[in-house]
Amino acid sequence: ADSMEKQLHLNLLASRPPMAGGFQSGSKMKMGPGRKKDFTPLLWSQYFETIEDVENIFRLYCSGSSGPVLLLLHGGGHSALSWAVFTAVICSRISCRVVAMDLRAHGFNPNALYGENPPPIMMIGHSMGGAIAVHTASANLVPSLLGLCVIDVVEGTAMDALNSMQNFLRSRPKTFKSLENAIEWSVKSGQIRNIESARISMGGQVQKCEESANNPSVSNSIGEGIIEEEEEEEGAEESNKKRMKEDDQEVKKESFYTWRVELSKTEKYWDGWFRGLSALFLSCSVPKLLLLAGVDRLDKDLTIGQMQGKFQMQVLPQCGHAVHEDAPEKVADALATFMVRHKFTEFKEGFLW
Repeated sequence: ADSMEKQLHLNLLASRPPMAGGFQSGSKMKMGPGRKKDFTPLLWSQYFETIEDVENIFRLYCSGSSGPVLLLLHGGGHSALSWAVFTAVICSRISCRVVAMDLRAHGFNPNALYGENPPPIMMIGHSMGGAIAVHTASANLVPSLLGLCVIDVVEGTAMDALNSMQNFLRSRPKTFKSLENAIEWSVKSGQIRNIESARISMGGQVQKCEESANNPSVSNSIGEGIIEEEEEEEGAEESNKKRMKEDDQEVKKESFYTWRVELSKTEKYWDGWFRGLSALFLSCSVPKLLLLAGVDRLDKDLTIGQMQGKFQMQVLPQCGHAVHEDAPEKVADALATFMVRHKFTEFKEGFLW
């Protein structure tokens, strides 16, 4: 059971799997007796300043007006909203602009954002988004790239975890009766250990659906009525009465929420996302930061590279796989310190460090 927990703890394509015993010590979800948790959804506008669509492909959530751009790439099955709380914190720490992208098709095209003269960019990717960031950086697709931050994705442990990924995906609930119910599940299962983050980010992971309460296969076209030969003989008045009766008999619908992305169908791409990732990460010439939920994630190549000082690493304990959601302030502090140390930006005036 312990070895399976360790493998599933990575959950490098989706979210952290349910944990035995509920919350761990130190979790922000632990509340005193008698206090009721609030699982109502939060709005994106409480964390980002603007929202826009680029070429009808990418949805962007943006904040800030000056400084380097932090390009945030979410993990598989997640959305740009997983960066919401982190964005609010980092923008209070340093001078920067934040662009969080909804990678619906898991694609990437920086030129679509800024044309041929992009501003200085710091790429930050979580899980699958981290793999995208590494591949993009190693291929020199962003000429103005300042640095690279990868959150909780390492080749060795990722490849090991892939064998149990389908089992984890099958163990998740297929549907939720409401968005509040989905938020509650994400918190109580340990998928997200920060209630505030869960209340904004789960809206990007699930979508509302409807089906007939009597027959799921019934289409919306039922009730329109088809004129039969005998109906033509009834006369205009009787025909109209029949149609009105059919229109009044609406098919009852039942709403529920389901996952936006069927991750199980992307299995053929998993190996390509992560194989060779450690070597590619080490080969990137820009300053690099690796944030992990546990030191046990390091594979041999990264262990050697870390000892040789090829990248900066910080472990944030008591976090699940969604490190930036579970501990947004700690991730923001680590990133802010990294960027100021490399003189990519400065702390904001009045911010007490």
